[in-house]
Amino acid sequence: VQLQASGGGLVQAGNSLRLSCAASGRTYTMRAMAWFRQAPGKEREFVARISWGGMRIFYADSVKGRFTISRENAKDTAYLQMNSLKPEDTAVYYCAADVDYSILVTVAREYDYWGQGTQVTVSS
Repeated sequence: VQLQASGGGLVQAGNSLRLSCAASGRTYTMRAMAWFRQAPGKEREFVARISWGGMRIFYADSVKGRFTISRENAKDTAYLQMNSLKPEDTAVYYCAADVDYSILVTVAREYDYWGQGTQVTVSS
Protein backbone atom coordinates (compact mmCIF):
# COMPACT_ATOMS: atom_id res chain seq x y z
CA VAL A 1 0.00 0.00 0.00
CA GLN A 2 1.27 3.46 -0.88
CA LEU A 3 -0.11 6.60 0.74
CA GLN A 4 0.08 10.13 -0.62
CA ALA A 5 -0.85 12.97 1.73
CA SER A 6 -1.68 16.46 0.49
CA GLY A 7 -3.49 19.64 1.43
CA GLY A 8 -1.20 21.22 3.97
CA GLY A 9 -0.32 24.89 3.98
CA LEU A 10 -0.03 28.11 5.93
CA VAL A 11 -3.21 29.51 7.49
CA GLN A 12 -4.14 31.99 10.17
CA ALA A 13 -5.56 30.83 13.47
CA GLY A 14 -9.28 30.21 13.30
CA ASN A 15 -9.24 29.17 9.67
CA SER A 16 -9.63 25.72 8.11
CA LEU A 17 -7.72 23.22 6.00
CA ARG A 18 -8.63 19.85 4.54
CA LEU A 19 -5.99 17.17 4.22
CA SER A 20 -6.31 14.24 1.83
CA CYS A 21 -4.63 10.86 1.86
CA ALA A 22 -4.87 8.84 -1.34
CA ALA A 23 -4.07 5.14 -1.10
CA SER A 24 -2.92 2.90 -3.93
CA GLY A 25 -1.70 -0.64 -4.34
CA ARG A 26 -3.25 -3.40 -2.21
CA THR A 27 -5.85 -1.12 -0.70
CA TYR A 28 -8.21 -4.04 -0.13
CA THR A 29 -5.96 -5.05 2.77
CA MET A 30 -6.60 -1.81 4.67
CA ARG A 31 -8.75 -2.02 7.79
CA ALA A 32 -8.41 1.58 8.92
CA MET A 33 -6.66 4.83 8.16
CA ALA A 34 -5.41 7.40 10.59
CA TRP A 35 -3.74 10.77 10.87
CA PHE A 36 -0.80 11.52 13.12
CA ARG A 37 1.19 14.70 13.50
CA GLN A 38 4.66 15.62 14.63
CA ALA A 39 5.76 19.05 15.74
CA PRO A 40 9.46 20.01 15.89
CA GLY A 41 11.16 18.45 18.90
CA LYS A 42 8.11 16.38 19.81
CA GLU A 43 7.06 12.79 19.35
CA ARG A 44 4.58 11.76 16.69
CA GLU A 45 1.09 11.94 18.15
CA PHE A 46 -2.24 10.43 17.21
CA VAL A 47 -4.88 12.74 15.74
CA ALA A 48 -7.75 10.64 14.37
CA ARG A 49 -8.62 7.22 12.97
CA ILE A 50 -11.45 5.82 10.87
CA SER A 51 -12.23 2.22 10.07
CA TRP A 52 -12.56 1.54 6.38
CA GLY A 53 -16.21 0.72 6.93
CA GLY A 54 -16.57 4.11 8.59
CA MET A 55 -18.29 2.78 11.70
CA ARG A 56 -15.47 3.26 14.18
CA ILE A 57 -13.93 6.70 14.57
CA PHE A 58 -11.52 7.93 17.22
CA TYR A 59 -10.13 11.40 17.92
CA ALA A 60 -7.43 12.77 20.17
CA ASP A 61 -8.92 14.94 22.89
CA SER A 62 -6.99 17.92 21.58
CA VAL A 63 -8.87 17.92 18.26
CA LYS A 64 -12.35 16.72 19.24
CA GLY A 65 -15.02 19.10 18.03
CA ARG A 66 -12.63 20.82 15.60
CA PHE A 67 -11.36 18.05 13.29
CA THR A 68 -13.40 15.54 11.32
CA ILE A 69 -12.02 12.41 9.69
CA SER A 70 -13.84 10.80 6.79
CA ARG A 71 -13.19 8.39 3.95
CA GLU A 72 -14.33 7.86 0.40
CA ASN A 73 -13.90 4.19 -0.36
CA ALA A 74 -14.53 4.54 -4.09
CA LYS A 75 -11.45 6.77 -4.30
CA ASP A 76 -9.43 4.93 -1.63
CA THR A 77 -9.00 8.28 0.04
CA ALA A 78 -9.26 9.53 3.60
CA TYR A 79 -9.71 13.16 4.60
CA LEU A 80 -9.06 15.29 7.66
CA GLN A 81 -11.16 18.43 7.84
CA MET A 82 -9.50 20.80 10.28
CA ASN A 83 -11.53 23.75 11.54
CA SER A 84 -10.79 26.42 14.12
CA LEU A 85 -7.09 25.83 13.72
CA LYS A 86 -4.75 26.92 16.50
CA PRO A 87 -1.01 27.67 16.44
CA GLU A 88 -0.47 24.49 18.49
CA ASP A 89 -1.84 22.48 15.56
CA THR A 90 1.31 23.37 13.62
CA ALA A 91 3.06 20.14 12.66
CA VAL A 92 3.83 17.75 9.85
CA TYR A 93 0.73 15.62 9.37
CA TYR A 94 1.11 11.99 8.33
CA CYS A 95 -1.52 9.53 7.18
CA ALA A 96 -1.17 5.88 8.04
CA ALA A 97 -2.90 2.61 7.19
CA ASP A 98 -3.59 -0.36 9.43
CA VAL A 99 -4.08 -3.84 7.96
CA ASP A 100 -4.24 -5.83 11.21
CA TYR A 101 -7.33 -4.64 13.14
CA SER A 102 -5.04 -3.11 15.76
CA ILE A 103 -6.47 -2.48 19.21
CA LEU A 104 -3.93 0.16 20.19
CA VAL A 105 -5.33 2.66 17.71
CA THR A 106 -3.37 5.64 19.03
CA VAL A 107 0.04 3.96 18.84
CA ALA A 108 2.08 4.79 15.77
CA ARG A 109 3.97 1.48 15.65
CA GLU A 110 0.67 -0.37 15.17
CA TYR A 111 0.31 1.09 11.68
CA ASP A 112 1.77 -0.68 8.71
CA TYR A 113 2.06 1.96 6.01
CA TRP A 114 2.81 5.68 6.12
CA GLY A 115 2.52 8.61 3.78
CA GLN A 116 5.26 11.18 3.31
CA GLY A 117 3.75 13.94 5.46
CA THR A 118 2.32 17.36 4.69
CA GLN A 119 3.21 20.54 6.59
CA VAL A 120 0.49 22.48 8.36
CA THR A 121 1.48 25.86 9.78
CA VAL A 122 -0.99 27.96 11.76
CA SER A 123 0.00 31.56 12.45
CA SER A 124 -1.36 33.53 15.37
